[in-house]
Amino acid sequence: MGIMRATGLGIAAVFFPLLIRPAHASAAAMPSLVYDIGISLFIASILAIIFVRIKIPSIAAFLVCGILIGPIGVKLITEPENIETISELGFILLLFMIGMEIDLRRMLRSGKMIIISGLLQYPFTILFGFLIGKALVWGGLSTIGGNYDALYFGLFIAGSSTLLVIKLFQEKYELDTEPGRIALGLLVFQDFWAIIVIILQPSFAAPEVMPVVYTILGIVLLALVSYSLAKSLVPLVFRWLSKEPQMMLVGALGWCFAIVFIGRGFEHVGEFVFGEGKHMSVATGMSALIAGLTLATLPYSREIVAKVGIVRDFFITLFFVGLGMSVPPIEDMGVIVIAVALAFFALLSRQLIFFPLLYFTGGDQRHAQVASIRLAQISEFGLVISYLGTQYGHISGEFASAIIFAFIITALLTPALYKHAYNFHRWVAPFLQAIGFREPDEGALDAEKEYDLVLLGFHRVASSLLHDIAKNKPELLPRILVIDFNVQLHPAIRKLGAAVRYGDLSNDEILLHAGVGSAKVVVATIPDDILRGTSNKELVKVVRRINKKAIVIANAEELASAQEVYACGADYVYMGRINTARALEDIITRTMDGALEDFRRDEEKLHGRHHERTEILK
Repeated sequence: MGIMRATGLGIAAVFFPLLIRPAHASAAAMPSLVYDIGISLFIASILAIIFVRIKIPSIAAFLVCGILIGPIGVKLITEPENIETISELGFILLLFMIGMEIDLRRMLRSGKMIIISGLLQYPFTILFGFLIGKALVWGGLSTIGGNYDALYFGLFIAGSSTLLVIKLFQEKYELDTEPGRIALGLLVFQDFWAIIVIILQPSFAAPEVMPVVYTILGIVLLALVSYSLAKSLVPLVFRWLSKEPQMMLVGALGWCFAIVFIGRGFEHVGEFVFGEGKHMSVATGMSALIAGLTLATLPYSREIVAKVGIVRDFFITLFFVGLGMSVPPIEDMGVIVIAVALAFFALLSRQLIFFPLLYFTGGDQRHAQVASIRLAQISEFGLVISYLGTQYGHISGEFASAIIFAFIITALLTPALYKHAYNFHRWVAPFLQAIGFREPDEGALDAEKEYDLVLLGFHRVASSLLHDIAKNKPELLPRILVIDFNVQLHPAIRKLGAAVRYGDLSNDEILLHAGVGSAKVVVATIPDDILRGTSNKELVKVVRRINKKAIVIANAEELASAQEVYACGADYVYMGRINTARALEDIITRTMDGALEDFRRDEEKLHGRHHERTEILK
């Protein structure tokens, strides 16, 4: 393996310098468009491999690629207009895919905390950034001084990166944890706010009411046309195309550009209805977004997302490479200062805007803080807004460059901020407590009451367990105590009939005073992948120290760790993977014997259908 790596590096060392020469000479043997796309993808792929290897987001690699091969780098591109044209296609497909992946129903089901925070966070952060931008101008920072720079300063720090955040939550299997749900909910609202900004952006230069009204009217009309077609004609067409899976991609792209063309054609509708100069045309990006939103209602949307995603990634790579190429030469340190300021105040706004909103709308201190820290990067939507802002002449090339550098800075910080979010919370928790951001009350429990069963943590397993106990042994519920720090779930647990107490499982004192010492059975229900600040081994040690007589049941995820948990004092260690495998073995055996239908009927008669269960965690 070492010889192969050395050989590969040697070949790269020999041939790579041949590429670093004037682009026009290199492109003589092939069309400039082919050469420019090829060299962009080649350099982007090398940098992406290196960046991913050292755990830096690949988007940063694409931006750096554009800077390196562009006008301020080694000038490998023959005609930058080629990449700009391709990146425009990437921009359209990016918004088309974003539209398909936005879940309106999820947003409406988010609950009071997410809805209120989502509605207020974006405008409050824009206002915060606007005031900071004005203060920087007053302080003499010449790079910010245009008519719109302070406004764009606020717009750029208001959003967080959906691509980076969701990717990390998915990799860590934490998307359905409370911080994951909070982050996802806010990201959905941020995307909608960004859409509104894109709608209003063309009117920044002339903020009159009627042009904005005409623009919004065109968008509403296009949405109605798109929705009507998506409910009538499009399902029939895709039903035909579904017989040829490879045609789904062609159909989806055709639909996207059909809506784009219709949106552009509304310019003539506006002039015909309202008179000359009354424009109702819809921007290409907004049209693509509407096309995605309406197509997402089809039953084939998942397959369409998968197929379009492959093509999208190609164009998106060139979109970010094109953004990097647009960075002008840095003639003074003002660009770097603005980039650092954008990154710093983006981080600060998460503490001054995000966290208080989440806390005062019902979130607990820990989850609100962790979610805020993990949303600390600048959004890729900010890059889109920057791209449009330069096209409209709102911001200078230097300011756009600072935005790109700020995105790279926050993207580089994102993995570390995600990893250490809980540690940061533990560090600032005493200060937050002192200034009024208090932990929730532990819950009013009868000090003399003893509980037969104590559940440490409340997640999927505990939710299903409590549901089955409520159904099969409801008399046991008053003798159950749940200890968990997700206060959003506490009312539902109490309504079911069990007692619940707020508590951090990593705090020994909490467990000591919560009633664990007198419990007959203690069950640790949270896997180590989700626990923070402790583990099943540590929980078993603490429980065994507090209560030597209790039956302690814990869980393990790896085979070797099961014995370690037993060694710490557990009476029984269950493993979800093994229990699931045994259940599947029984199902497969019955299937092979031709008795699956009977088995399913008996199970549903005994336990009910899965989708009809009224669990606390759906």
